[in-house]
This record gives sequence, C-alpha cells and structure tokens, in this order.
Amino acid sequence: MVRTALTVLLIATCCFAGAQQRPYYTQYVLNNYILNPAVAGIENYWDIKASHRHQWVGINGAPVTTYFTLQGPLSRNSSGRQTATTVRTPGENPRGHVFMEEYQSTDPHHGVGLTVLNDRTGPINRFSLQGTYAYHIPLNDRISLGGGLSLGIQNVTLRTNELDFGEAYTVDPVVAGSAYINNIRPDISLGIMAYSAKWFAGLGVQQVVPSRISFNDGKLTGDSVTLLNNKLVPHLFLQAGYRILLGEDFSLLPSITAKYVNPVPLSFDINIKLQYRDLIWAGVSARPDDGFAGMLGVNLNSSINIGYSYDYTTTLLNTVSKGTHEIVVGFLLGNKYGDWCPRNVW
Repeated sequence: MVRTALTVLLIATCCFAGAQQRPYYTQYVLNNYILNPAVAGIENYWDIKASHRHQWVGINGAPVTTYFTLQGPLSRNSSGRQTATTVRTPGENPRGHVFMEEYQSTDPHHGVGLTVLNDRTGPINRFSLQGTYAYHIPLNDRISLGGGLSLGIQNVTLRTNELDFGEAYTVDPVVAGSAYINNIRPDISLGIMAYSAKWFAGLGVQQVVPSRISFNDGKLTGDSVTLLNNKLVPHLFLQAGYRILLGEDFSLLPSITAKYVNPVPLSFDINIKLQYRDLIWAGVSARPDDGFAGMLGVNLNSSINIGYSYDYTTTLLNTVSKGTHEIVVGFLLGNKYGDWCPRNVW
C-alpha cells in the first residue's frame, strides 16, 4: 500500500521535479514585470495587471494560474521631459517617428511593486507574495538601465485529501492525519533591464535561493523518502525585443525569451506583435518543440487594456487537451501623460 501511495505522490509532485515549478505565461509581453522585477517603475504611471490562465483545458488537474501585480514609479521627476515622448499630439501616432526621434532616457528614480500569485496543478498548490524595489538610471541621452529585487514567501501545499487511493483504501499511512502538507519557503527574484525607444534587453532570475521541499510529513523513513522530496531551483529568463516602424501607423515588435532551469534543456519563446498606433495589436508566439499561441489585445483608453491568448501544444497532449486560455486585464493609474501603451518594454 505504501508503494501505491508513493506512486500517486510521485505523479503529483513531478511538476516540481521538472520544468514547471514556476507558472508558464504567454502574455508576459503585456506584463514583463511578472518575469523581471527590474521593470517596476519603468513607466510614468502605476500599472495594475490581473491575469487568469487555464492550461491544457480538458485534462483533469492541469495547471491553473491567477495573479495580481501592481508596480509604478516613486518620486519620478519628469520636468523638462514633456516632449513628444510624453505629450500626445492629436492625429499623430504616439509611437511613430516623432516619438523615436524625441525619445529621452529616464531620470534617476525609484520603483516599487507587489505580486500576488496562486498556481495550482492537481493536488499541489503554490501561493506566492512578493514586494519589489527597483532603481532606474540613464546611461546616456537615449538608453536607460534598471535593476530590481523582489522579496517574499511562497507556500507549496499538497492537498492530501484530494489524493485518490481507490475504494478499498480510505486512509493511507503516508498521508493519514493531515489534509494539507505545507512547505513555506523564501521567494526571491533579481533582475536587470536596459531599454531605449527601439530596443530592450534584460535578465530576470526567480527562486534565486534554492530550497528543499518535502511531501513526506515525517511518516516515511529510508530510501523511499527521496521520492517525496524535491528542490526549488533558480529559473533564468533572458529577454530582448526590438521596435520596427512600418510606416507611420504600424509597429512590428519582435522579441525573444530564453528560459533555463537546471537540469532541463534551454527553451525559447519567439514572439511577434503587430501594433496599430497604440490602439490594438495582434501577435503570435512559438515555443519550438512545444507549441504556438495566438494573441490579441486592445487598449480601450488611457486607463484600461485587455489581452487574450490561446495556446496550442504540438506535443502528445494535444490529443486530450483543448488548448490553453489566458486573459490579462490592465489598469493604468496616475497616467498624466495619457499613454495608452508602454514606451519602454513591450
């Protein structure tokens, strides 16, 4: 019976032994702060994002991720910078040639942020709460640099009352007496981001401090315990993007994200967005050997934006999955220059 329980628990914890210790996102192109704390305070406004993602719809116990983020600048001095970079001109594309020519690097300023995240896969749930501090400086008249640190905690929980051992067994010695097995660990992220009017490049590291988690709850001893023990390992995200003007009204925004989690091989996301002025955009994202996604977004005004994506996997999961849905809703507060979309990272 112990072997049966170990098998079930091993399946339940396999995601923490593999690549998906941290949630997947498709629309981080709308909220790079979720991958890199250096983005906090990068714009002139406070940015609120709320997202819900249901991965591999149709598979029981597939990952479901919900998050809320808030980030913005502190004591940013924008005096002397009210050029085409900050003031909208009627009838002119706010992200067109004038924007590119008049763009100025940032003034030195602080940024702060908050992330609340819940990610559930089968009986395993991870809740994370982080606060962020970032600082931004100009490198020259056109290029800026930001660095950020996020500190918080995460609670990884195994809901043992959701494990099914069959009708013949209602209680198992491995999980008896405990409906929840909690692992509270530090959650620390670091990041750096360089950015200008035409490009950005950055590196974010999540789970900087490796830590062990266990779903044994002290009820097993010997070699079999190793099956129930796992380790939270660092996740590295290297990002770069470029802005290409297609005439005065359209912008092509290609970007790439490389993800590395030891011992999983390096993986890539290749993203392309086509944006009309700062009103509406559509895009595609490809993960080689994994799948691709379609994205669509609209900026309703200078305060509200919405994005939706649908992922299709090219792995064997496509025979039982109905795809992955993700929605992101954004609110811009203190947006005194009337920006409808980000200027610095996209």
